Amino acid sequence: MPWMETCAVDQRMRFVLEYLRGEYSMAAICRMFGISRRVGYKWLRRYGLEGVDGLKNRSRAPKRHPNENSQLVEGVVLAARRAHPTWGPKKIRVLLERGDCRTRWRACSTIGEILNRHGLAVPRKRRHRTPPQTEPFRASNEPNTVWCADLKGWFRTGDQTRCDPLTMSDAFSRYVLRCQGLLHTGFETAQPLFEAAFREYGLPWSIRTDNGSPFASRGLGGLSRLSVWWVKLGIVPERIDPGHPEQNGRHERMHRTLKAETASPPARTFRSRQRRFDRFRREFNEERPHEALGMATPASVYVYSPRPYPERVSDVTYPDGVEVRRVKPNGVFNWKNRRVFLGEAFGRELVGLEVIYDHYWRVCFGRVALGVFDSARYRIMTAAEVRRSGLKVESVRASSLRCAPGTRPDG
Repeated sequence: MPWMETCAVDQRMRFVLEYLRGEYSMAAICRMFGISRRVGYKWLRRYGLEGVDGLKNRSRAPKRHPNENSQLVEGVVLAARRAHPTWGPKKIRVLLERGDCRTRWRACSTIGEILNRHGLAVPRKRRHRTPPQTEPFRASNEPNTVWCADLKGWFRTGDQTRCDPLTMSDAFSRYVLRCQGLLHTGFETAQPLFEAAFREYGLPWSIRTDNGSPFASRGLGGLSRLSVWWVKLGIVPERIDPGHPEQNGRHERMHRTLKAETASPPARTFRSRQRRFDRFRREFNEERPHEALGMATPASVYVYSPRPYPERVSDVTYPDGVEVRRVKPNGVFNWKNRRVFLGEAFGRELVGLEVIYDHYWRVCFGRVALGVFDSARYRIMTAAEVRRSGLKVESVRASSLRCAPGTRPDG
């Protein structure tokens, strides 16, 4: 014969039925079931109100938690997230505090849990980071010390027009100076945008880019027509190492936000794509808090450069004792009735030649070393060729040449 199984609900039901029979007193029935009269009256009261369901165990969880989020708070958080789909908990909290500073808003972790509970948090893929390395770039410790520039990956509009956005930002304040879509990425389209930025914000001390066109070239010194123009303005071109976008990481991080904000859905026309870029730039500079700035906006940190764009761009000047040659439009200069090819990027510009020893001359454009001129063979040797030849030739020192007007001598 199997054992008779019972549970607490069955025992309570037997207790109620025994009480309803009326053969024993309440005290006797409670002694039979091994409970107190207070507990017995409790189960009788629950049975009278709820029936058999009242005899079941109830949850002991509190009906209200002191840290529970109200529906109003969750609604405000979700509304802020829908208005800014790419913003995280930290930026959403700053936005809420701006709108209502008297309310004590939830912590960033709580806001993140709210977003995660409603399926609005997208987990990031964990990547193996490369350890940071020392970079020989100018430190961006104040606005306009270093500007960053790049061509974001192209977008295709609904009418199948290719749009290449040219972006410029200040490395210190993260202020986006320009975000302009281009149909072509040559010097003719990029130079007017940089000139407009220089006229509006002033001149930086250096501009950091990658090694692609139109910022750099495979010619001498890696200079292109655009970077040659920068040198004439007293701006030092800085180029990151090939395959190392992390050296311009602040600008690349802005590009990720740009893509998330403007990539989808595809814009129908080129103008509608540009309107998205303008809206992104305004929100990024004036509304979106930046964690590296103490959750301040880039517009609240950036200030205009004290170096105005000159009305006339002068030629580069060189100190006494330096041979100066004017490069022809086809990229050659004359040396003892012989033509020496330098590069079309230096057309109509002045280059300096400083004697090293014997028939070797150091060739430079402003403060940028271009190579070593072998006057016996009428050819210019690049830095790699100089190293392979075994010549012990020093690179151009920054103090050995004059800079363009308004530049400071520090590296």
